[in-house]
Amino acid sequence: MSQFYLKTAEETEAIAQALAQDLRAPSVIFLEGQLGAGKTTFVKGLLRGFGYEGLAKSPTYTLVEIYPTNEFTILHADLYRIKDSSELEAMGFRDYFNPNTIAVIEWASRAEKDLPKPQILCTLKMPENGVGRFLTVEKY
Repeated sequence: MSQFYLKTAEETEAIAQALAQDLRAPSVIFLEGQLGAGKTTFVKGLLRGFGYEGLAKSPTYTLVEIYPTNEFTILHADLYRIKDSSELEAMGFRDYFNPNTIAVIEWASRAEKDLPKPQILCTLKMPENGVGRFLTVEKY
């Protein structure tokens, strides 16, 4: 387990970009943290690390965003609005997972038993004073 204190959004993106260098498809990353903790900022850094140069957006309302790269496809999912696993089944969520996919799943704890096992769990926490973020990275 590794722990970091990140002072800025730029540092959050930079550490995620560095983490991406060690990942290959297929991989699953669970990304946990309260609202506003910087999960989407972290994903933007991962995307840059994977070589994606386009616009990265939060899948809060779409639930899933897909980003193609030269090497693999990145799935960015946000399960915050999922009430139960039947919603995932209805949208064919399992169909997104294949040997050429790196999946980054925000709020995975809402449907953990219905998801593939993660290789990495990243947890972002805000300090009480709201300045910076604490990041914990656990590799399985």
